[in-house]
Amino acid sequence: MSLLRAKIQDVFNEPGCEKNRGKDAKARKEGCSKPLTPGAAAGGCAFDGAKIVLQPITDVAHLVHGPLACEGNSWDNRGAASSGPTLWRTSFTTDLTELDVVMGRGERKLFKAIREIKEAYGPPAIFVYPTCVTALIGDDIEAVCKRAAEKFGLAVVPVNAPGFVGSKNLGNKLAGEALLEHVIGTLEPDDAGPYDINILGEFNLSGEFWLVKPLLDRLGIRVRACIPGDARYLDIAGAHRARAAMVVCSTALINLARKMEQRWGIPFFEGSFYGISATSEALRQISQLLVKQGADPEILGRTEVLIAEEEAIAWKKLAAYRPRLEGKRVLLNTGGVKSWSVVHALMGIGIEIVGTSVKKSTVEDKERIKQILKDDNHMFEQMAARELYAMLSEHKADILLSGGRTQFVALKAKTPWLDINQERQHPYAGYDGMVELVRQIDIAIHNPIWGQVREPAPWDCQPAVREERPRTKSETAALHVVQEFAGTTAGDFGEC
Repeated sequence: MSLLRAKIQDVFNEPGCEKNRGKDAKARKEGCSKPLTPGAAAGGCAFDGAKIVLQPITDVAHLVHGPLACEGNSWDNRGAASSGPTLWRTSFTTDLTELDVVMGRGERKLFKAIREIKEAYGPPAIFVYPTCVTALIGDDIEAVCKRAAEKFGLAVVPVNAPGFVGSKNLGNKLAGEALLEHVIGTLEPDDAGPYDINILGEFNLSGEFWLVKPLLDRLGIRVRACIPGDARYLDIAGAHRARAAMVVCSTALINLARKMEQRWGIPFFEGSFYGISATSEALRQISQLLVKQGADPEILGRTEVLIAEEEAIAWKKLAAYRPRLEGKRVLLNTGGVKSWSVVHALMGIGIEIVGTSVKKSTVEDKERIKQILKDDNHMFEQMAARELYAMLSEHKADILLSGGRTQFVALKAKTPWLDINQERQHPYAGYDGMVELVRQIDIAIHNPIWGQVREPAPWDCQPAVREERPRTKSETAALHVVQEFAGTTAGDFGEC
């Protein structure tokens, strides 16, 4: 536990994080994580964060050492996609019970589980995740993993991120530390070249990285390792031979990028593939870094040609949506780079941005928003559900772009909603992804269901006044029977 505590303090003291650099020495060591409330960490603990980062490594067996519920809570919690192996979608857990804890059988059960996975699946590696229970009872995960690796002849990687140590973001960083300590640099590739790069923090949600990779292929740039989206273990093991790296949209793996630069001289930058201008800028920066690392400068010219071609195609496709979407108002309740990169493209086709959140956005992100929107009145750090509902119910926005947590606020306000965060079902990265985002906005806004749900309910309609012939005695008697049975009065029968 002392080694884990030291590692956590090292992760908190991250000089690559801009927010951290602005703090004094004492505040820097405390990090950015908020203290967790006991019993309320489900879905947001360090274990969950580590599993999010590592599970998309598709040919690896991910073994959770702890009670069954921990694996059930974290399995497949993001829509990452694989172009090949499916082992990552198989759940493995030691399923520790109270009796196992009392009798001290945790380590023995873990070793047995590793052996069974090796015999049944033969993966190149097994990642072992301790949980709160196994960390608290003192199971020596690293010793068991080391012994199993020697015994079975495969990599067994301990991922020391039990849930109680901190937040999900801390778990992201601890996962990066596990890769750095046990995986990256353990294999020497025999095909390293001057155009090899690493992409860090790209999860291939809904397969969206597959919209970007063809652009890199056309430039002759090879992705040595995409961590973690659609990754393979051996690719990550040889990632230290890349010439440059890009950290995508998040500072979750900033510690991994910085330490790879220190150890192996791999320069990196933070960029985004969301939005047309952001995608173009990312391609430029990748090419420029490669040239600084010794690549032929002619790649810069080819990059500009590619950008000009793809931007022209994308804007032509987007122009077709302008007559239907011009003047429509969008509220973005997301964060990070998407808070400005998506905004720029939407405004390009006449969509009005009534607000965008800047949660998790850097100082540079906020400055870009100010430049695009010409002021900061449309920026908000976070918006309470009550305020969000009031804004939507008053029809100040025609659609809400956000994550799944606020979808029901929009639905209650009878406002179209589109998922733009990790649970999304459509890829939005790159030039084609931006066109797809606008297409989905168009579909959502013009869906006829919204006109129907905004109509008054039948029971809210006033009874219609109409002339009728006098009822016969038999009709009157039958009506009284129906009214008595239904518990209604004669005035209740009307039409909208």
